[in-house]
Amino acid sequence: MDDEFRQRLEQRLEQLENRVALLERNQDLIAAGQRRSSLRSLWRRPPMWTFEQYPPRLLNLSAFPPAPAIPANAPRITMVTPSYNHAQYLDATIESIVSQNYPKLTYHVQDGASIDGTLDLLKSRGEGISWTSEPDKGQSNAINLGFAGADCEIMAYLNSDDMLLPGALAYVADYFMSHPNVDVVYGHRVFVDREGLEVGRAVLPPHDGKALQYADYIPQETMFWRKRVWDRIGPIDESFHYAMDWDFILRAQAAECKFVRLPRFLACFRIHDAQKTASTYALGVREMGILRRRVLGFDPTQMQIRRAIAPYLARQLAYHYAYKLRLLRY
Repeated sequence: MDDEFRQRLEQRLEQLENRVALLERNQDLIAAGQRRSSLRSLWRRPPMWTFEQYPPRLLNLSAFPPAPAIPANAPRITMVTPSYNHAQYLDATIESIVSQNYPKLTYHVQDGASIDGTLDLLKSRGEGISWTSEPDKGQSNAINLGFAGADCEIMAYLNSDDMLLPGALAYVADYFMSHPNVDVVYGHRVFVDREGLEVGRAVLPPHDGKALQYADYIPQETMFWRKRVWDRIGPIDESFHYAMDWDFILRAQAAECKFVRLPRFLACFRIHDAQKTASTYALGVREMGILRRRVLGFDPTQMQIRRAIAPYLARQLAYHYAYKLRLLRY
């Protein structure tokens, strides 16, 4: 068996594995939807992991709270967008960041030599952003390349199909300035479809470090951290291609970094057919297993995972309905 044939065979087997994993997940969702008890269905698929919660509607940006004033001594923020063949969504991602008008922002798009018109889009942006388009070794590598030499106090990355909400940078900077002991922050998220229409929202309870050891519930697109975290625990682990953000989060938690869930919607997570979350689901299962074994010291069963995160899911359900009933406002 020659190397080329072996490589094609391995690729085909991986594709089949992904397809089987996705079919198994879909069967679970169908089974959940057929249950008579709506409470049990919600328990199996909590609101924070239910993307399409209502029919698409216009995303009303003006309904979100105004940004706080930005002082002269505001911290420097560096943001990176890893990109590959996402020209369809990338412009909205870029606009959501540059329209923040944050005066001490360094923003860089690290593109992996896209062939779908991304290069023309980046050129059209002029000198408003910095960017590089060159082959890379995947998303994790692109993020690290984008952050190389970063001179800042706060860091974050936003994927090329997600969007920041208005005032997010000013709010995050203000919070970090008034809470010097906090290392990592994140907030609530909005789900949007491929057209940018709102289809759901996830309102999260306060941070729970124990639950985080069993499941990654932190919305990556809303997460910001101090550069001292990066300096302490190191960059994104490039051996991970799906769960790299959870790995980074768990390493930060192990280094006793202080996490806070902010009481604000900070970003939009876009749902579409080609997103990495769905296309590499089987790889994700393997990587999440690696992380659980590393942190917990054993391979938990699905029942053990559900029991461990049950208190957090119960609180999330309470926050979800309190927000829907307008008992909570953000």
